[in-house]
Amino acid sequence: MTTVILKPDEPVEVAIRRFRRAIERTGLIPELRARTAYEKPTTERKRKKAAAVARLRKQIKRSLPPKKRY
Repeated sequence: MTTVILKPDEPVEVAIRRFRRAIERTGLIPELRARTAYEKPTTERKRKKAAAVARLRKQIKRSLPPKKRY
């Protein structure tokens, strides 16, 4: 469990910001979103495979020289 201790003379908004950053670093929010509904193992594999293909295409597209525009 992520905790943030409020320092003396620290505004609550700053502590909330620190808490939010700590939660983002741990990756808790995406995990909670993924666990809201059961995902079958085959669906999970398909989703991860599609994401990997998309990342690869994006990487290839970035590595190619830009097209000439006339």
